[in-house]
Amino acid sequence: MKILLLGSGGREHALAWKMLQSPLCEKLFVAPGNAGTAGIAVNVDMNPLDFESIKSFVLQEEVKMVVVGPEDPLVKGIYDFFKKDAALSHIPVIGPSKVGAQLEGSKEFAKQFLVKNNIPTAAYDSFTKETVEKGCDFLATLQPPYVLKADGLAAGKGVLIINDLAEAQQELRNMLVGEKFGQASTKVVIEEFLDGIELSCFVLTDGKSYKLLPTAKDYKRIGEGDTGLNTGGMGAVSPVPFADAEFMEKIETRVVKPTIEGLKSANIDYKGFVFIGLIKVGNDPFVIEYNVRMGDPETEVVIPRLKSDLVEIFNAVAAQELDKVNLEIDERSATTIMVVSGGYPEDYGKGMVISGLENVEGSIAFHAGTKLDNGNVVTSGGRVIAVTSYGSDFKEAIKKSYQNIDKLSFDKMYFRKDIGFDL
Repeated sequence: MKILLLGSGGREHALAWKMLQSPLCEKLFVAPGNAGTAGIAVNVDMNPLDFESIKSFVLQEEVKMVVVGPEDPLVKGIYDFFKKDAALSHIPVIGPSKVGAQLEGSKEFAKQFLVKNNIPTAAYDSFTKETVEKGCDFLATLQPPYVLKADGLAAGKGVLIINDLAEAQQELRNMLVGEKFGQASTKVVIEEFLDGIELSCFVLTDGKSYKLLPTAKDYKRIGEGDTGLNTGGMGAVSPVPFADAEFMEKIETRVVKPTIEGLKSANIDYKGFVFIGLIKVGNDPFVIEYNVRMGDPETEVVIPRLKSDLVEIFNAVAAQELDKVNLEIDERSATTIMVVSGGYPEDYGKGMVISGLENVEGSIAFHAGTKLDNGNVVTSGGRVIAVTSYGSDFKEAIKKSYQNIDKLSFDKMYFRKDIGFDL
């Protein structure tokens, strides 16, 4: 079958790499893709948010399935666009409906869903420009640090954690009145800070049943020791060593089951990934956030640990027969280290020639922000390459990734040298 994968990052390269291992995948298109996907699939110069162009392409190329990598097309309703169009309705879209995508598209929607379904999460309230001073008063009732979250999508940068009350109150005004994150922060959720260690749990659901994918932990901050600005992720480890059987049982019982049941009872159409951002406080899991797609760079460690045929699994999701599929998971650990452009997550240059990719051995180099330019692979984003390795434990896997990163170079290349330091 012919499949169209939407997106251009490391997540999409990892999904493409895995789907192409399936005998069911006859041809894979990636829109718009990157230099990595260009080497294994057919890149299509098409915007994932241009639904009409996607429709024309899918019909012309007789595409039989659409897999959505990033959140934007889901939040904007690509699933519903296909379902409501007579010419497209027979083509499955792997991803939730527009309402389901609000779990990521609106922080307030997600918090209300969590509270309604008795899923453990931090206490919160939400505010707008009109109620900004009430928000400042609410901050004064909390203990520091203070957590401010832009309600809408802000490309992973809409969350601020601030220790000083006056600074937090000023940032709240910057977000709501000063439109610091544009449309995304016309509403801001203020949350109680939970102190613990973070991890992510990945679930695939067909709307009726679900399967748990391997856990992962990613590292968001740009600086070593988890310091500096938040990024889209600087590396990841799977499985999470501290997520033992007892803790996983708590996650499944208290979080995963009520999430899937909550979607069902609200009649929300959901066929795709649920990414649950968790924090372990004491020995209990609390939900920080939902994402409605796989995380990046977590995909680069979770998907390589999946031994089963991913296209077969997606077919089962589309047919609501996921309960008939058995997921086989690789026992080995996987780690990925993200190589980024100097200056990221703030201003950075593009178009730097990347050398040494052909020397990577015993690891997989998943492309994130790359493109082809006159036969050269060049940088085109902040996060450039994710180097993924397997090992008997995460330490061995991390060592391999660093050995292969030493073979890569481009101007102002940067990576964290301490991924896994807190494990």
